[in-house]
Amino acid sequence: MALTDYKALTFDVYGTLIDWETGMVNGLKPLTDKVGGLTRDTILEAHAFHESTAQKWTPGKPYSQLLATVYKRLAEEWRVQVDWEECLAYGASVKDWPAFEDSADALAYLREHYKLVVLSNVDNASFAQSNEKLGAPFHMVYTAEDIGSYKPSPRNFDYMLENLQRLGIHKQDILHTAESMFHDHGPANRFGLANCWIYRRHDKEGFGATMHPGDMPKYDMVFNSMAEFAAAHKAAVS
Repeated sequence: MALTDYKALTFDVYGTLIDWETGMVNGLKPLTDKVGGLTRDTILEAHAFHESTAQKWTPGKPYSQLLATVYKRLAEEWRVQVDWEECLAYGASVKDWPAFEDSADALAYLREHYKLVVLSNVDNASFAQSNEKLGAPFHMVYTAEDIGSYKPSPRNFDYMLENLQRLGIHKQDILHTAESMFHDHGPANRFGLANCWIYRRHDKEGFGATMHPGDMPKYDMVFNSMAEFAAAHKAAVS
């Protein structure tokens, strides 16, 4: 199918529209400065493990609280003493995570042509702050806090699809748009959703702040940025 064949774009936010890796590395500096010698990828890969583990074992915990637990686990792994207030400060750092420079403009353009939907592993209060950075373009927002679980749980996709169907948006109308192979493209494959890879890490090795997906999921299209995505749509309708 072509870009013009879809009615809705369902978005992952963190890693796709918000530069969460930069946000994480900056937010963890009070901890990593005490350790020293850690590479960016070492930090992100450790974070990915503890975040996905916490999401699996405490799926109902709001993301800001879950991040505080991740900070505590990282401190233990790196043998650094921290207090709970420091952990909570990291949990509140999502508000400081920057948007990718092209996200807001691309979303503003795409909103003219699609329903824009969020399916994100975040709590509502944290997302509200990110949403402002993105220009508040979304028609529907489904968070992990709403659903009580975190992607890649199938519950999150079931919840989204059930709600969108009530609004007249069916599975064949959706292009799931995301960076993470682990959280998004694997489940999209299992649900039979068309999917678009926003390959933000195209110039880097590994999977950064997400877990290795195992067998690489398939994808229907790929762009290295949201600016490329928007440009491809403009070309398709010109």
